Amino acid sequence: MKVDIVCVGKIKEKFYVEALGEYSKRLQKYARFDVIEVEDEKTPDKASQALEDQIKAKEAARILPKLKDDAFVISLEILGQKMDSVKFADMIEKAGISGKSHIQFVIGGSLGLHDSVTKRADKHLSFSDMTFPHQLMRVVLTEQIYRAFRIINNEPYHK
Repeated sequence: MKVDIVCVGKIKEKFYVEALGEYSKRLQKYARFDVIEVEDEKTPDKASQALEDQIKAKEAARILPKLKDDAFVISLEILGQKMDSVKFADMIEKAGISGKSHIQFVIGGSLGLHDSVTKRADKHLSFSDMTFPHQLMRVVLTEQIYRAFRIINNEPYHK
């Protein structure tokens, strides 16, 4: 199976880079794993709704070409479905069983995702009603993908 995280922006903080590196290394045992970064747009303080929509549209124009036609696309959105780790693992396993050997997760920028990306997604996932920095979500998502593969392979994991 191939798993990608398509995300907006680069990670600058060393501790996030190290955490992502560790989970990426662990994931290689189970799947081909890649992080695909697209450039983010700078958002001025107190941007109007119209400007925010333009920014999200520009980021979407960079995200959408990275999403493969044959991939099962899961967008991370605050209004998405919440699930525990076992259900998350089940979703990944079912995607593979149904013939989707490529899963792509999408994390938007600081403003979230444009509607065009949301509409392209096959599934919408939320980790919480809280707002998290998108860089931290990349680490949390990668850890959960790793945990899911441990669950799928009937290996021990912390509950």
